[in-house]
Amino acid sequence: MTAAILGVIGGSGVYDLPGLEDVREEAITSPWGEPSDALRIGRIGETTVVFLARHGRGHRLSPSGINYRANIDAMKRAGVTDIVSLSACGSFRNELHPGLFVLVDQFIDRTVARETSFFGNGCVAHVPFAHPVGPLLQKRIAAAAEAEGITVHKGGTYVCMEGPQFSSLAESKSYKAANYDVIGMTNLPEAKLAREAEITYATIAMVTDFDCWHPNHDSVDVASVIAVARANAARAAQLVARVARDFPAEREDCPAGSHRALDGAIMTAPSHRDPELVAKLDAVAGRVLGG
Repeated sequence: MTAAILGVIGGSGVYDLPGLEDVREEAITSPWGEPSDALRIGRIGETTVVFLARHGRGHRLSPSGINYRANIDAMKRAGVTDIVSLSACGSFRNELHPGLFVLVDQFIDRTVARETSFFGNGCVAHVPFAHPVGPLLQKRIAAAAEAEGITVHKGGTYVCMEGPQFSSLAESKSYKAANYDVIGMTNLPEAKLAREAEITYATIAMVTDFDCWHPNHDSVDVASVIAVARANAARAAQLVARVARDFPAEREDCPAGSHRALDGAIMTAPSHRDPELVAKLDAVAGRVLGG
């Protein structure tokens, strides 16, 4: 059996993880480039937890400038089996108000300038992504929220825009008309890459604003977003700590298949695989490539 190791990726306003004990920092070298920051590795209860600030401490990296492949590869090299993503987002629904946590279960990709896969020419792979969020992991987050008295909304669709600008009014209205629930700039390709790396993924989308569709609210601005994100940070740390304390010692099989997402996914015949690309895939796909 594989030991369960919980990864936590902190978004805007979440640059550390209070409650992490016996902490050490590890700068993991990735063949995909530089991760956003050093990994902070420690424990909460009996669970090993690996924390990464998505934008880097000090918020140095824009959504488009994050090296998502290096981040997920570094998590994989650290032994992470499950990732909880903490992400600020805007809302398209009155009932999903600022301060609320939304446990989204679907994604729409509207990004245009990012590397979205570890695979490519020389080693082609197609992983299932119909259900991008791990159902058992999401249930654990929901149970932890109930135990801690933190209100969450279960389910919803997160549309990921490129940014770094916030939405135009026309864009915001079109996303609302499409029945999307929340909008952010960072969960894709992060969730796709986690699936390729066979890491189970779930998002706690922390609502900071109503985007710009709402007639009774001003346009989105950084000051208001950060104010709500910082107010959310303590509750997010409380929620993650409870998830970690109640986490199983051994990795659970994921009903969405994330734990074996690469089974049958690689199309390129062994004799035609690019050795350089295969070498870079040692952590992500070593299980199926023989690394």
